[in-house]
Amino acid sequence: MADHMSPLDAAFLTLEDEQPEVSMAISSVAVLEGPPPGRQELLDTIRARLPLVRRYRQKARQVPLDLGPPAWVDDPAFDLGYHVRRVALAPPGGDVQLSELIGDIMSQRLDRAHPLWEYWVIEGLAEGRWALVSKVHHCMVDGVSGTHLYYVIFDESPEGTPGPPADEWNPDGEPTALRLTTDALRDLLLNPVEQAHLIGRALASPRVLAQRVAEAARGLVPLAGALWPATASTLTGTIGEHRRYAVARAPLNDVKDVAHRAGVTFNDVVLSAISGAYRKLLRERGEEPLPHAVRSPVPVSVRAPGEEGVCENRISLLLPYLPVHLDDPVARLRAVHEHLAELKASGEAQAGEAITRLAGHEPFPPVSGVMRLAAHLPQRQIVTVTTNVPGPRRPLYLLGRRTLEILPYVPIANRLRTGVSIFTYCDQVTFGVTGDYDSAPEVEGLARGIEREVERLRLAFRPAPAAPRPRAAKRRAPQAARPRVAEPHPA
Repeated sequence: MADHMSPLDAAFLTLEDEQPEVSMAISSVAVLEGPPPGRQELLDTIRARLPLVRRYRQKARQVPLDLGPPAWVDDPAFDLGYHVRRVALAPPGGDVQLSELIGDIMSQRLDRAHPLWEYWVIEGLAEGRWALVSKVHHCMVDGVSGTHLYYVIFDESPEGTPGPPADEWNPDGEPTALRLTTDALRDLLLNPVEQAHLIGRALASPRVLAQRVAEAARGLVPLAGALWPATASTLTGTIGEHRRYAVARAPLNDVKDVAHRAGVTFNDVVLSAISGAYRKLLRERGEEPLPHAVRSPVPVSVRAPGEEGVCENRISLLLPYLPVHLDDPVARLRAVHEHLAELKASGEAQAGEAITRLAGHEPFPPVSGVMRLAAHLPQRQIVTVTTNVPGPRRPLYLLGRRTLEILPYVPIANRLRTGVSIFTYCDQVTFGVTGDYDSAPEVEGLARGIEREVERLRLAFRPAPAAPRPRAAKRRAPQAARPRVAEPHPA
């Protein structure tokens, strides 16, 4: 029996269907010490780990007429070599050349005729390094589950890990369109029965039901407010097929120290730095950074503990305005902290989660119709996207080679011309800046702006220099008695 996507997962496929210029793959780039491994050595390593990631050998199939959610089905013709590509970086192999290549790789859509993932080995980085690009469709993973894949493919020590489980994969036959259709029709007929069971289980715990309904209802008010358009700016508009990419970096301890001294969260600090960078970008474009000019979804994970490795999206959203109207970094940080605290207390994320959960129990045809219609509406509420995913705090290794840094990538769609992803690895925070190639050529400036704003915050919250201690008077050592010399008398 086919394994069907949730409505949230299906939404990312639908967005691609309705917007031909969009690729909804997410990515991260692991930069490793050299030398790069041989092709067969890497293929053997990945092949041994395939039993741990079922989705890597499954394709996404649309159900005819959208009678049901897209299904995950085994790919009987799975070819690992198709999914592992190799390319050399142009000299001198620095950040500029790597970023240009990442933009090219991520501009290309994943082929729906195959499982929706690729690895790209990039050779020729400066200082003998190489990189591994992990490219996975957003319908398969969110930031948390995508990060978990590092623990599956990589090792936590240079010596490696014990042997993976035996590969007992025996692919099921790929279902025909007729089979997918009949299964979907059966599910539609059984849907009222399923809903009756859900209602019965909910009524069995009236106190829990009342609490959840109250939380969701309270959060609908701020969620509805997000329907109000943001102030018009050049940050939104039509986009093309091609992407630009740039990277910003900051020491993790700098960000954590600011958060500690300011009494705010890590997320508050990075969002404040991003706000300052957008403020500078708007001013450079000759536009006034107004209070409601930049609204960004901030994903919130709703995974239960232990579900990090589940390959699907389990997120809700906060929808704050970024305070680009404030120049003072301290005032901007306070504004971010207060606004996010207000949205968290409002139940906005809980309301979004409730709506997503409810959609999973509704007949899929009307849900799909709403998603396809929404993809064509002139979206003016969201201006950018910012994602923050905590990564490993200890070094990871692949074939004994240490991972030096990990660079994140977030896709853009639906009139969003830029996006920023934040990732922590070991002692570094990395910001991946995505831009539409034609309408957002300033991604490098945006990345440098983020670094500058982190530094401004660090300086604003650095400890005051200790006042110098008063110097104690020096005690003179006792001296031996000197012979008295008679003073001469005046004549």
